[in-house]
Amino acid sequence: MKETIDLLGKILTNILTALYEPFGFSLLLSFLAMFFYLYAYESIRAGKGWKIAMMTRYQKFKEDVFFRKLFFLAFVTSLILFRTLLNRQLWMNPLSDVMGSWGIWETENGEQKLTTECIENVIMIVPFSAVVAWTFQEKMEKGWKKILWYSGKIAFIFSVSIEMLQLLLRLGTFQLLDIFYNTVGGMIGGLMYCAMMKARKRL
Repeated sequence: MKETIDLLGKILTNILTALYEPFGFSLLLSFLAMFFYLYAYESIRAGKGWKIAMMTRYQKFKEDVFFRKLFFLAFVTSLILFRTLLNRQLWMNPLSDVMGSWGIWETENGEQKLTTECIENVIMIVPFSAVVAWTFQEKMEKGWKKILWYSGKIAFIFSVSIEMLQLLLRLGTFQLLDIFYNTVGGMIGGLMYCAMMKARKRL
């Protein structure tokens, strides 16, 4: 019982730390990303001063539901990128631990050590895939099986992209377990989206 409580406490601490550290940076990055979006789709008002740009963004955020969804998606994506790429140290050999530790226990210096990396990899992608499905729900095909397939595919492609960037930029290590657990997290996020949509229809 004590080991379970310790495990849950460690997972919660790591997740809250991962969210707290990049919160301000991710908010700023999302804010700037939406300015680029406005510049691309509201080019008539571009180049007329920062006051007009701020007012345009405020009105768009207030009136356009899709714009708010994109902002939230940019925020969640930047949180993940900060955790996986932007705040990582350089590694001399990114292929030093390709398989990684698939369970919650790893052996270090002959002793078993509790690790929550696999659980965190699942949880990290759950909100991402759910928000992606929510943002582009008009383009998503109906049916939980198809949503599950698309969510898993999106999470897989996103995870492979991150791992390849880690390999090329030597930021962290390339690990197959990250791709697997991230894909599982993406599928769970798709199921959560389906559950939320069904609950919304009933209400």
